[in-house]
Amino acid sequence: MNKQKICIIGDGLTGLSAAAILSQDNIKIDLFVGNKNYNKSKSDTRTTAVSESSYQFIKQKLNINKKFLFWPCKEINLFIENNKDFTNFLNFKKKNLMYIFQNYKLKKKLKEEISKKKNIKLIKKNITDIDCINGSILIGKNKFFYDLIILSIGGKSKLYNKITQGRSIEKNYEEIALTTNFIHSTKNIKVSQFFLKEGPLAILPFSKNMFSVVWSVSSLYFKNNHQVLKKKLSEKIQILLNNPKIRNIEKIQFFPIKLNLKTKYFKKNILILGDGLHAVHPIAGQGFNLVLRDIKKLSELMSKDLKLGLSLKNSFLLNNFYENRKPENIAIGLGINLTNIFFKDNKYFSPIRKIILDNINNFEFIKKISQKISNKGISV
Repeated sequence: MNKQKICIIGDGLTGLSAAAILSQDNIKIDLFVGNKNYNKSKSDTRTTAVSESSYQFIKQKLNINKKFLFWPCKEINLFIENNKDFTNFLNFKKKNLMYIFQNYKLKKKLKEEISKKKNIKLIKKNITDIDCINGSILIGKNKFFYDLIILSIGGKSKLYNKITQGRSIEKNYEEIALTTNFIHSTKNIKVSQFFLKEGPLAILPFSKNMFSVVWSVSSLYFKNNHQVLKKKLSEKIQILLNNPKIRNIEKIQFFPIKLNLKTKYFKKNILILGDGLHAVHPIAGQGFNLVLRDIKKLSELMSKDLKLGLSLKNSFLLNNFYENRKPENIAIGLGINLTNIFFKDNKYFSPIRKIILDNINNFEFIKKISQKISNKGISV
């Protein structure tokens, strides 16, 4: 029997991870990466955090050196702003709570692993269209047929509409996420989440002398302070970290924040993966964890079908994937949305929030449940 052939479109973290992991089965993979920027080493300077279970999955499936790429986190502190003071209302301590990495470094490593795979063909061409009925892609006037087609082309592609037909849970937060890296010479900067008046701000150290900041602010705040963002952010960090020794601040990147949870994942043999499937607020750092759990489940289901000699195109693979992953993806996405609402300043809700946060450390089971969900999700 000839090897079955799948197509993965997209060279972001999702597409590269899916290609590297799914290639371990007895299949051929065409990885479409477009015709620009694939070999750029540092176009994405953002950082990402993954849970202990997600890290173990990456470590198991890929040949990755932890010391080179991942920075372990053993403590997380959560603060809330009260009349210009900052209350540490919750803290977590554990040997390996999560691991932080720079996106471009993981992409580089994934590309190295992919280049070693004989069953992955790298194609630097742009997809013109997809045919959901016949399970094919269109490049110019030529059609190419596959047993499985995976779309991981970000959150904005119009190609998704052919599959979902607009069926999704959506919300425009009217917020902008600002992210950059600080180079410093201060010891022991820890992972922290500050719930500020302007919006939640996360500090993620990924080496001894560098940390990343992700700050979600309103679109209005962004508009009014667009020209002085670096100054505003620098001043905020000086206050929050008690005047750290900052040596340099990298260029600030920014992107709009929206909630978009697809309620339809596939059509025929074409599947959506990544941001196109579930875009969530960065407040909880769960975006890429959801992606990795999706890839893990897809890999398990594919392996099972291939061992049984089933055709991926004609099996219940994507329906089984949908039934397994949709409940958690929607529950986590909506849970993150509620978390964001909970911490927004509101004169009616704030008194209740204060009572809850003043007593939350007394309820150890809440910490254990939140740690478990952050680590393994809710479908385990």
